[in-house]
Order: sequence, then C-alpha cells, then structure tokens
Amino acid sequence: MSDIPKELSYAKTHEWVGNDGDGTITVGISEYAQSSLGDLVFVELPAMGDKFSAGDVVAVVESVKAASDIYAPVDGEIVEINEALSDSPERVNEDPFGEGWLFKMTVNEPEHLENLLDADAYQAVVEEEQD
Repeated sequence: MSDIPKELSYAKTHEWVGNDGDGTITVGISEYAQSSLGDLVFVELPAMGDKFSAGDVVAVVESVKAASDIYAPVDGEIVEINEALSDSPERVNEDPFGEGWLFKMTVNEPEHLENLLDADAYQAVVEEEQD
C-alpha cells in the first residue's frame, strides 16, 4: 500500500495538495505516482506568475519509463517552484511529500479545494487502478 498522508488532499490524476493556510497550496505527486513512473530524470516546472485553470497541464515529469503530465488541481497562479528539482529530480522519488514538492500556487476559489479527494477516497482510486 502506498503512503497517503491524511492531512493532504488529492486529485484523481495523482497530485497531492497541501493547504498552506494563506491562500496558497503546495502541489506534488503522490508516492503511488512516483513509484509507478520509476526513477525521475527530468522535471519541467511552470514559470512564476503563470496562471492555470483546474485540469490544465502545469508541469511534466519524465522518468526512465515515461513522461507524465502534472495537472493544476484548482484555478490559480504559480507563486513558487521547487528549483532544486532541476538539478535533483530524484528528490520526487526520495521524498514525494516533502523535499519533492513541485510548485506552489494561489487559489482563486478556495471552495474548489473541497472538490479534491481526501486520503480515503484517493486510496480507493489507487486500489481501483491496481486491479
């Protein structure tokens, strides 16, 4: 079973969302996603100030197996990126819920965070994909 921290929210597309409590969120990919991809070799992050709608492709992670799009969980603007990943994409594999975070963004509509999955609902998505 993958590690699925209860304090985070999740998208069906395997992004995790941490509410920073100041109108911004931190976004990364779940342990399940990084383990499915295998060793990451490149991470393409958005630019500061880029604006996205929920479901837009924001970033791309590339592994030895495949490239995978990372989607915006809500509408917002990029306010910070994890620049350390350009030299060390393996941080996503080593610590997907910590040092391997991808970007931070403002949340245009805070109520849209309620549309994300809690840990139990995300666990059901993972289990369904594993069947």
